[in-house]
Amino acid sequence: MPDLQNIASSPERPVMSKFWSKVVHGLTPYVPGEQPKLANLVKLNTNENPYGPSPKVLEALHGAISDSLRLYPDPNSDRLKAAIATTYGLQADQVFVGNGSDEVLAHVFQALLKHDLPLLFPDITYSFYPVYCGLYDIDFETVPLGDNFDIRIDDYFKPNGGIIFPNPNAPTGIPLALTEVERLLQANKDSVVVVDEAYVDFGTESAVSLINRYPNLLVTHTLSKARSLAGLRVGYALGHRDLIEALTRVKDSFNSYPIDSLAMAGAIAAMEDREYFDATCRHVIDSRERLIASMRNLGFEVLPSGANFIFARFSGRDGAELTASLRERNIIVRHFKKPSRISPYLRITVGTEQQNRQLLEGLQAILHI
Repeated sequence: MPDLQNIASSPERPVMSKFWSKVVHGLTPYVPGEQPKLANLVKLNTNENPYGPSPKVLEALHGAISDSLRLYPDPNSDRLKAAIATTYGLQADQVFVGNGSDEVLAHVFQALLKHDLPLLFPDITYSFYPVYCGLYDIDFETVPLGDNFDIRIDDYFKPNGGIIFPNPNAPTGIPLALTEVERLLQANKDSVVVVDEAYVDFGTESAVSLINRYPNLLVTHTLSKARSLAGLRVGYALGHRDLIEALTRVKDSFNSYPIDSLAMAGAIAAMEDREYFDATCRHVIDSRERLIASMRNLGFEVLPSGANFIFARFSGRDGAELTASLRERNIIVRHFKKPSRISPYLRITVGTEQQNRQLLEGLQAILHI
């Protein structure tokens, strides 16, 4: 985060930070992946699906454009909740929806994870988690990943005010077996365990099947990745109705209408078109496995992935340098400077076959392979 004092006192900017609250002064905001405004990019930095949404989604969006947009949408999103519940064999009161999974997670932190004992999450994980802790004044403790960047369940067997982690983890992409998730739930029956499954549909086993057996389990999903709707902003949580009620109470104290009419229509169509969803996920998985094999043939170390991205490094080459060299060739990937343990790695979204070829050709040229 930039130095607030230097910004406030610079001659180019008027002194306004004196009006900020203590909370704002103390925040280190999340930094989203770059959305370049350049043409002809091979954009592999924000884990967007390389394939568009279902044609039925586009049809539903066109059908929702009418005079009825003058009316407020359904504040309960009943039809969308019903479509999601049907998909997973749950009841509608076990579903919570929000304006993207980040908003859903924000409500989760405030409603379910703010307690006297510290919240636990991995030291290398989705970087929004510590941001939410700062925003809501939540005490937290990071749990180091193993030497192979794996989540070690035994390290979470200690007093806590809740546990949250992505499965597969981000930015590593490494999946955690469902048996390990269940072992974690069995050992933490007095606190909420949140499994953030943003990328689960690309080959990782979901914990949704455990919801009716563990009332302390909450699973979050997004339509941004596997259903190709990052531009529509819809996310949801699945769990025991008591957990869902807590989220709804926070939502209705913040924004009673988080899902607009167009987003609702498109999301329902996306959930109902299972055939297109399955085909798209399979296509991405197959492309990922080919990309991993090709990267390893070039000499890269690539971590196991259950996501629509890979995490890779080339021994002896700086990650930031490789990222910059790819950018010179109009290929954008994601690099994380901190923590230093992952600074050699590139996080690379699985693209189309053509985009993946351009990436590999660019790396060959840079590395003189």
